[in-house]
Amino acid sequence: MIQHPASEALRAEARSILLAQPLLISRQNVRFPNLPTRRHIEDFARTNPRTFYGGVLALFSVSLATGFLTWSLLSAFQGLPDGEVVRAAGSMNRATTILDVQGRHAFTIFKEQRLHVPLAQVSPHLVNATLAIEDQRFYDHSGIDVIRIAGAAVNNVIKWRADQGASTITQQVARLTFLKPEKTLRRKLQEAILAVRLERAFTKDQILELYFNKAYFGDGLYGVEAASLGYLGKHASDLNVAEAALIAGLVKSPSTYALSTDATRATTRRNVVLGAMRGAGMIDEATLVSAVQSEVQVDDSLRREDAVGQYFKEEVRQQLVDWFGWDRVYREGLKVETTLDLDMQKAAEAEVARALADIEKLQARRRRPAPTNEPLQAALVALDPATGEVRAMVGGRGFEESRFNRATQSKRQPGSAFKPFVYAAALEAGYTPATLISGLADPIMTFQGAWLPSDDHVDGDAITMRAALRTSSNRAAVQMLQTIGVPAAARYAESLGLGAMPQVPSLALGSGEVTLQALTSAFGAFANRGELAAPSLIRRVTSNEGEVLYESHVTLTHAVSPSTAFLITSMMQDVVNAGTAAQIRQMGFHLPAAGKTGTTSEYRDAWFVGYTTKLVTGVWVGYDKPRTIVPGGYAAQIAVPMWTRFMLSATKDDKSEWFGAPSDVIGVEVDRATGRRATDACRQTGQVSVEYFAKGTEPIDMCPLHRFGGLQALAMAPRVPAAVVASNAVTYEQASATEPAEAKVATAAVPAAVQAAPAPAKKRGFWSRVFGKGDDKK
Repeated sequence: MIQHPASEALRAEARSILLAQPLLISRQNVRFPNLPTRRHIEDFARTNPRTFYGGVLALFSVSLATGFLTWSLLSAFQGLPDGEVVRAAGSMNRATTILDVQGRHAFTIFKEQRLHVPLAQVSPHLVNATLAIEDQRFYDHSGIDVIRIAGAAVNNVIKWRADQGASTITQQVARLTFLKPEKTLRRKLQEAILAVRLERAFTKDQILELYFNKAYFGDGLYGVEAASLGYLGKHASDLNVAEAALIAGLVKSPSTYALSTDATRATTRRNVVLGAMRGAGMIDEATLVSAVQSEVQVDDSLRREDAVGQYFKEEVRQQLVDWFGWDRVYREGLKVETTLDLDMQKAAEAEVARALADIEKLQARRRRPAPTNEPLQAALVALDPATGEVRAMVGGRGFEESRFNRATQSKRQPGSAFKPFVYAAALEAGYTPATLISGLADPIMTFQGAWLPSDDHVDGDAITMRAALRTSSNRAAVQMLQTIGVPAAARYAESLGLGAMPQVPSLALGSGEVTLQALTSAFGAFANRGELAAPSLIRRVTSNEGEVLYESHVTLTHAVSPSTAFLITSMMQDVVNAGTAAQIRQMGFHLPAAGKTGTTSEYRDAWFVGYTTKLVTGVWVGYDKPRTIVPGGYAAQIAVPMWTRFMLSATKDDKSEWFGAPSDVIGVEVDRATGRRATDACRQTGQVSVEYFAKGTEPIDMCPLHRFGGLQALAMAPRVPAAVVASNAVTYEQASATEPAEAKVATAAVPAAVQAAPAPAKKRGFWSRVFGKGDDKK
């Protein structure tokens, strides 16, 4: 070999170039024997210019690439999570799942629509489909699939575009958990580094479970459980081969393949996945053909249920946030078992919509259309009287139109629906359903002067308490309130959960304000032998780890005695059977039931609250800004049909069960006109019925009307228990609201003697005397 002398400068330059390649040559023990001289290099460059300059360019490119790679690796390591954060990769935003009383999925509350499921609850078909299309060597590599990277690189070079990716499932988990979705070399290097770390921190099955719960499947659905329910109406555990391929195929491009976007593209992508499964030997040819030929059946059970019960859901959401905080509800996810019955809820919403449509047709016929900017509203609450558990709730005609919940937030006057509480207070004071209420034409003194409410039902001066409630007599209710004292009735209303009531005579006609839920719950105490169960919507709350965070316990408050509850129920059964709510029977509802209608002044509100032994339901109709619904529109016409149709659906599987009398209630034959024990002469008139009494309050004297003849019984004062001291000398400030008389009912059940009694001249009220008008009868 010919050696060429070289200058010291050339030697130093060569040495610096070589030492600049740290990855190729070590600085230690470097020797440069037989280096070419400058002349030799110049001669070579002159005689072989392409080779020379190509070598220099290649050397420069390698140096540049090595430096860039080194810088990229160093940059990629900067800002990566440490080992502890990597080990916490399993944490993710989870949706709170809300179930109905039968354990069916009702709603979700979420920041991301994600339902977490363990790998054991994912269909094996979905596991195979995902591995076939995303990462066939998942269980063989250590986070990075070198073979796949090389294959993708060759394919992309051939097609001269990024046709294939090479990310493993582990790399996708790394990206979903820690990185932003940007397409840069730095992010790809970080993805690879984190994938290796994840493989060290988790088992393969754990990584696959993370993937199934973190992946986005389009249309706001995160995780395979939400995707399966949101697209196919099935749990991830129940997917067949074709369905599994469809779900697995969405991950590549959720916005492109989502069923809600383009079902044809989704189906084409599904078939690609099926082909990959066949190529991997996961399915046979017959299965492939069958799956490809199957049609996609879209069924969004996840959000379809959310369309029902939005007012109930919002009440539950508010309670959960109050109890556990926003982050825990929206990010950590909870399992919430509620009291809702989805079937009843659907029936409730359907009947509210139907009732509103019917009333609006009635308004149109009477040329009283509602203002377009203020639609007619309605509300419904149904609950179990024994537990207070709310089974259905409708707070208005549409949650999207108005989130104001008229079942729980709106306070309105209940009208005659308040009268049962007046009579319950009277029963507690020792009066009976047979007590004769007299002086119906006598006005009540108020600070504004004498006041006599309108009353279309009674022309005589006396009526039994049972008949008074059945016919919804305004004057009888006011007289009874005066007899027992306004404070006593107000106390019982408050003990039944209705809140503070105004201390005025018109309280008997419902001049206080209540919510529909509170009123319905109060009636539930009558169905539950006098025990009040507070309304509840949530049974149990557990964390995702199974820790019980809340569990409801029924708390009962003694409101009235069992005998009073039974007697007032018995009286309200007459309302349903032959009173202002008799249309219930005409519409085909035959279960034993009790209830009361309520209509406020100027027909602004229509109420009906009624119950069986198992379910109490209250309905209300009106405008948010009170105005007449329909002139002459009583609750019997406006509210009762809605209640009846709902109860026909809600109780269709219930058996006929009568309200049982407690042991301290006895039945006594009485004359319906006087409320006294019946004589043989009474029986001959056909005016005898069995009346119920709490022991110790039953009549001991015989009916004087048919014992002695004549009508002197009508002049007899009502039997006032000795323990009752009612001060009628107190004057009250009269409330402005006065209830119109309820719709007229058949008078066949009204005591004959009362009907035959001559009607005294009706006294004019204070405002009638001032303005020279007739009385205030509607």
